[in-house]
Amino acid sequence: MKFNPADNIQDLQYFGEFGGVNPSISDSSTYTFLSAKTMFDTFEGNADGCYLYSRHTTPSNLYLGEALAAMEGTETANVSASGMGAITPVLLQLCEVGDHIVSSRTIYGGTYAFLKNFTPKLGIKTTFVDITKLDVVEASITKSTKVLYCESVSNPLLEVADISGLSALAKKYNLKLVVDNTFSPLSISPVKLGADIVVHSLTKFINGSSDTVGGVVCGTQEFVDNLRNVNDGASMLLGSTMDSLRASSILKNMRTLHIRMKQHSKNAAFLADKFEADGLKTVYPGLASHPSHQLFKSMMNTEYGFGGMLTVDVGSLEKANELMELMQHKNLGYLAVSLGFYKTLFSAPGSSTSSEIPEEEQMEMGLTDGLIRFSIGLDNNIERTYLMMKACMLEIGVLKEEVFT
Repeated sequence: MKFNPADNIQDLQYFGEFGGVNPSISDSSTYTFLSAKTMFDTFEGNADGCYLYSRHTTPSNLYLGEALAAMEGTETANVSASGMGAITPVLLQLCEVGDHIVSSRTIYGGTYAFLKNFTPKLGIKTTFVDITKLDVVEASITKSTKVLYCESVSNPLLEVADISGLSALAKKYNLKLVVDNTFSPLSISPVKLGADIVVHSLTKFINGSSDTVGGVVCGTQEFVDNLRNVNDGASMLLGSTMDSLRASSILKNMRTLHIRMKQHSKNAAFLADKFEADGLKTVYPGLASHPSHQLFKSMMNTEYGFGGMLTVDVGSLEKANELMELMQHKNLGYLAVSLGFYKTLFSAPGSSTSSEIPEEEQMEMGLTDGLIRFSIGLDNNIERTYLMMKACMLEIGVLKEEVFT
């Protein structure tokens, strides 16, 4: 049968400690042992089913990890207290002094800052490339390269990575392909396309209510065991541990993820079509004008659509700010970073979520001052939303009256 991530989540069934339909929350920081030998064996990693200390993992975190592994089609997963708490241990586990990473140049600003400013202190270098050009990626690989890193759909420019093509390069040069799938849960399944490790910021679409920060690493049992190793595991030793209450909350929200992603995608596709028809410079993977539209179609799990993210360039930062402030005033959404909320969120990424990237590099990659990143919400009547957004654009002169029909 064809892989379907939502079916995999639905097929998981848990029973709480007292027969509840939700698994019981583990509200302990440490766990008892019936014998000293079992404690010793657990420290050595040789006691399955025994819990040691909540920085290592908890029953609640393992429930959530199991659901996320099922969603991505991996053997297991390890949850963390933030998206960066997932990304940074993966890269530090895979690389050491003298190693090299080839990364997409258009990635989340925090990841960019980690690779550009922090890992060089540890003797790990990164080359940033246009990930959509496989020949450029291959030319950047050296004898020291250990990792190819990209986002399925990049933040904020919505470039689409050819995961199968990158996987072929990773296998050719014995590298690990790490893919951040935060922008496209359910729509794209990177491991099924050849990725080795998938990371998410759970803060975004997967949780969906902008009340929790979290992350996950999905991969093989061996790699996740390495991350959690008490002696040299980056996740264990860096201590970015998810709280059990938060894990339980995210697990419950995952049950509506497939419904939410379909609506996010439906609404974003509607707005993208309308904005482009109005003459706005609009980027959305579902538009035929997107340079990687066909590539996305070839990779996607069709029923979940092209995602809830789109960008519109209104020409200047001044106009972008004026429009966002007006839309917030009209209750169309929030001038806020992040994504995946039930209300639309909008921000100018050049001065917010991608501000860690130097201005000259923003210009080189096409990240302009007037670019607005939209995370489209779950609006019931998206046509009404469009008409209200268009009225805002007309009011401040982003669109001219003669365009209005």
